[in-house]
Amino acid sequence: MPPSSPQATLLVDGYNVIGTWTELKKIRDVSGLDAARQGLVEILINYSAFVGYKTEVVFDAQYQNTRLYCEALTSHLSICFTAFGQTADTFIEKFCASFRHQPSYRTKRLIVATSDRAQQLTVVGYGAEWLSSEQLAHEVASTASRVRRKHRPEKQSRARFLFNSLDTQSQQRLANLRHGIR
Repeated sequence: MPPSSPQATLLVDGYNVIGTWTELKKIRDVSGLDAARQGLVEILINYSAFVGYKTEVVFDAQYQNTRLYCEALTSHLSICFTAFGQTADTFIEKFCASFRHQPSYRTKRLIVATSDRAQQLTVVGYGAEWLSSEQLAHEVASTASRVRRKHRPEKQSRARFLFNSLDTQSQQRLANLRHGIR
């Protein structure tokens, strides 16, 4: 069970991850960018809830004439679309800079997921941890595998007969009844 308060904040450069993950690239190419965004968000909702991270997925909206828009989808995950003229990179950099001045800076982790090399150097300079998009994909897959193992039903009896699943005393009593011994 994940801890009640998030142990880390995970910032995800949404379009960078979509462009890196094979599965999401296929969705983007076949069904469009909206479907790929939705796929990424669904994957990260499950991942964030299981590992106990507070996750923010950041998407560029720099060419749209809009304001910054953030929405909490669950207690663990929110999405942000940047304002007109702002990239996800600048949003993430500002977030890292402000995080550094918070009282919880020394006790909480800030992890940034992107494969952008310049972004990596910048966020590490602010004291955040860096995770490549490929590493995030690996961690998500590993976590999903652990969840499946955890929720897998217990194996049934090795043999297909009910007799084999009985305790030794019951097996002996049935054997005696079968041989006519009481």
